[in-house]
Amino acid sequence: MSPRNVSTPAKPGKTSGKAPAAKSITAKTRTRTKRPGLVAPEDRLRFIAEAAYFKAEQRGFAEGGELGDWVEAEAEIDALLDSRGAG
Repeated sequence: MSPRNVSTPAKPGKTSGKAPAAKSITAKTRTRTKRPGLVAPEDRLRFIAEAAYFKAEQRGFAEGGELGDWVEAEAEIDALLDSRGAG
């Protein structure tokens, strides 16, 4: 007989036929609660975009200042939201 056809007897005490239960890993997730005064990220971006637009308008839409307009608008909007406790 070839070694492939030889079966080995099961070990005593391990004949249930069931695989051991896999450990369940539950990820802890934060639940965000809606607190009054919080601004949705989409709204924050819209506020920044509008403020940056008005900054560009004030400088006559000259090329090359777009990034500066955005960064300044972002700082102003974030400061405004933080001062109101809405950020």
